[in-house]
Amino acid sequence: MDLKQELYKVCKAFVQNKFETIEQTIQSNKNALNSETKSSAGDKHETGRAMLQLEMEKAGQQLKEVQEMQLQLHKIKLESNTTIVHMGSIVRTNSATYFIAISKGQIKFNNEQYFAISSQSPIGQLLLGKRVNDETVFRNQKIRIIEIL
Repeated sequence: MDLKQELYKVCKAFVQNKFETIEQTIQSNKNALNSETKSSAGDKHETGRAMLQLEMEKAGQQLKEVQEMQLQLHKIKLESNTTIVHMGSIVRTNSATYFIAISKGQIKFNNEQYFAISSQSPIGQLLLGKRVNDETVFRNQKIRIIEIL
């Protein structure tokens, strides 16, 4: 399998796993909210419901973030090879190799280390639109693009 497809597959599985975990959390919280019964300790009951409501809101926000990641992945065209860094590019630099996709972090494949980063991340924004041999500075470190796949 092609390197780009493999990195894409890892990112897709990461997003799917996050999605399923959040869905389970939401369902669990819904069940807990529905099973809460009014007890003689009214304040305790209300506090429990409020905490569950906060957890539901947090899970809802996480779900929106995961859905945004899914959208970003759908925009990637794996066949697309250009000389300019874009979504889906693998960018080898003098310091690291990046896969411009979603914020997944480190991926090890064939004894090599890659960093899946979002195009919205600080380093992603610096790399987008660059070409081989272009240089940029990130955290006081000069980064030179060696190869774009």
